Amino acid sequence: MKYQSVRFHEFGAPANVLSYETEENLTATPLKSGEVRVSIQFAPINPADLNYIQGNYGIRPSLPAVPGVESAGVVTESSSEIISVGDQVIFIIRVGTWQSEVICDGDEVIVVPAIPAEQASMLKVNPPTALCLLENYVNLKSGDYIIQNAANSGVGQCVIQIAKILGIRTINLVRREELIPELLKLGADHVLLDDDSTVEKVREICGENLPKLACNAVGGDSALRLMDALAEQGQHVTFGAMSMRSLKVPNKFLIFKRIQLHGLWVTKWIEENDRATVHAAYHRLAKWVAEGKLNQAIDSTYKPKNIIQAITHATEGKRSGKILLDFS
Repeated sequence: MKYQSVRFHEFGAPANVLSYETEENLTATPLKSGEVRVSIQFAPINPADLNYIQGNYGIRPSLPAVPGVESAGVVTESSSEIISVGDQVIFIIRVGTWQSEVICDGDEVIVVPAIPAEQASMLKVNPPTALCLLENYVNLKSGDYIIQNAANSGVGQCVIQIAKILGIRTINLVRREELIPELLKLGADHVLLDDDSTVEKVREICGENLPKLACNAVGGDSALRLMDALAEQGQHVTFGAMSMRSLKVPNKFLIFKRIQLHGLWVTKWIEENDRATVHAAYHRLAKWVAEGKLNQAIDSTYKPKNIIQAITHATEGKRSGKILLDFS
């Protein structure tokens, strides 16, 4: 079988440095004790992948390197006591999944229930980020409000769907008016334009029941609007910086509103929690996918040989979902 991979030999703009590489009649590397061989099915293109290729990610690889922070595949050979041949797995630790076959330790993957491989490939990053946002910073009860910017992002759409499952009400900020009907259909309670009128509208909607949690993926002025809209002692969690603008927090939010600021990177959440906790979260998320309660939109699928077209499409502003690489 032909081995396929997408690699980069220098850091830079993804469309300029990525290459599709193959190797015929690849000799199978024998497995060590505890390892598994996984045939990759699908791998999404994430913003983290673009940063990784540019050399701006939290992990900087030695070169040449294979990108890919998440994917799903099927185990074709196993020397692990906990993973069996035929299991559908996702990678929770490994970076480098844009290749047709991966050998790794069995502890680096999690077996997921029988859900579509495309959805499984997107399970590692956005859904647990959304779940952590909703459950790890404040004890939200049914009927409580949260507010988020970048509500049309992958994480934002997961927040809307998981909040609906948990009975939490969402106020969602977007930059384009045409996104409002789509998010309302997804289950959002309120969708507002992210502008200078946001805070006043939030207070009209919520009355005394102001949001207890703000989820910030943008930074800059948008992040400050979230702080202004929060209830006293609200929790403000930053997990992205789409605007590339730093947070400059007015003292009044810290002193008088006593807002607490946090940062979230799902990679650290995986590293800092025990295997049972991480597994339980992913199985919970996979169950919601299987039940049709949690779905991540897919815009297009490309074969890895068309990586430049795929990357170009992934970096376009107006997409209707994820771009996937199909290694199946």
